[in-house]
Amino acid sequence: MRKAQAKKLPLAPDGRFNDKLVTRFINNIMWDGKKSTAINIFYDAVDKVSKATGEDGYELWKKAVANVTPAVEVRSRRIGGATFQIPSEVRADRKISLSMKWLIRFSRERNGRTMADKLANEIMSAAKGEGAAFKKKEDTHRMAEANKAFSHFKI
Repeated sequence: MRKAQAKKLPLAPDGRFNDKLVTRFINNIMWDGKKSTAINIFYDAVDKVSKATGEDGYELWKKAVANVTPAVEVRSRRIGGATFQIPSEVRADRKISLSMKWLIRFSRERNGRTMADKLANEIMSAAKGEGAAFKKKEDTHRMAEANKAFSHFKI
């Protein structure tokens, strides 16, 4: 690296829950700079979750993000002509990023009418420990476990 690393800009907490994590999630949902659309999608999804389960949608969303958060991941490293998948711990900041991106990606791939519906369904299933995003976390952990023999190569 030639220059100093760019400083992280502080995020403003969102309007309804006063949580910076929600703002970060909304920024991940956003496409083409349409923030108000992303905000509406998130709040609609949270409302649908609370209506469907009878519990607080915000708390269920936090539980879903926590359930999908990975602890380890595998990274490719070339050693002596062979490529090894080396398990490594995930940085705290990256854990949150991965979990949010997985929730959003797999909710987009779901069947449903609107993005809010899809996101609500993915949040509910992730909170229960089901769904594609939770499966992705499990697969990541399984890959790391399978390649534990190469952990002495460390990145």
